[in-house]
Amino acid sequence: MFAWIPVSIAAASFQTVRFMLQKVLSSVTLSPGGATFARFVYSAPFILAGLAAYLMVSGRSLPELGAKFWMFAAIGGTAQILATVCVVALFKQRNFAVGITFKKTEVIQTAIVGLAVLGDPVSLGGWAAILIGLTAVLVLSKTPDTAGPWWRHLTNRASQLGLGSGVLFAFSAVSYRGASLQLGELEPMFRAGVTLAAVVSLQTLFMLVWLGLREKGEIARVWQARKVAVWVGLTSMGGSFCWFWAFTLQNAAYVKAVGQVELLLSLLASVLFFKENVTGRELAGMGLLVVSILVLVLAL
Repeated sequence: MFAWIPVSIAAASFQTVRFMLQKVLSSVTLSPGGATFARFVYSAPFILAGLAAYLMVSGRSLPELGAKFWMFAAIGGTAQILATVCVVALFKQRNFAVGITFKKTEVIQTAIVGLAVLGDPVSLGGWAAILIGLTAVLVLSKTPDTAGPWWRHLTNRASQLGLGSGVLFAFSAVSYRGASLQLGELEPMFRAGVTLAAVVSLQTLFMLVWLGLREKGEIARVWQARKVAVWVGLTSMGGSFCWFWAFTLQNAAYVKAVGQVELLLSLLASVLFFKENVTGRELAGMGLLVVSILVLVLAL
């Protein structure tokens, strides 16, 4: 019944490592678009090969993928591309842990989008968690090196990128859950694998076209960075599969709420790997967001 909880924690762990690698790529060799493309192009071969191997060994065939499935997959895939670009760009504005925390407004927004699009209900305790989370965002919206009241900093670039990524990740999560629900009564792991393979194929194609038209030479730089980028692909595959698996089992908002354990992991990464300072205000904001997660989980 609660299998989605450890699966969500595993997804968050993979995702933290992937964002660490993407931060390195974006700060040294690749543009935000190139670092995002690396995620998809280096995970697609492993995902497709894994699905093909499963079909061969099991003797099963792919389920019928209708128009509604592809609609959800395309919306979710496009939203995730744009959201990932926002997060990678955000790393250039704020430190790693706070960048991830801004991204985590997706939990709050996923609850709203899930209710509006799929009719996934949210309890009263869930809405209380949303208010606490919004307070955390207000605390985090002011950068350490600026003066003045907090409301003047809600429109700075860091806030726009962070909140924008949260909206986009919310739409991607809900769309992926919507796509997986189109596959009927298939077992959750199979639904997750099929949905992930379809989405990552679309994303790789979309990014190839975009980079080919708008960022000349970036595809070649992604290939040159393959010694690091291939690990981005592998961790992306692990994280994405776990997210998709959890989405087949539970309301996307609750899955993302448990996945907030990524906050603690990103804080450790910020301090231990990137040697970045985290201020007391930032710790307070992250603490409030953690409280919102606990309230949401207890409301289940």
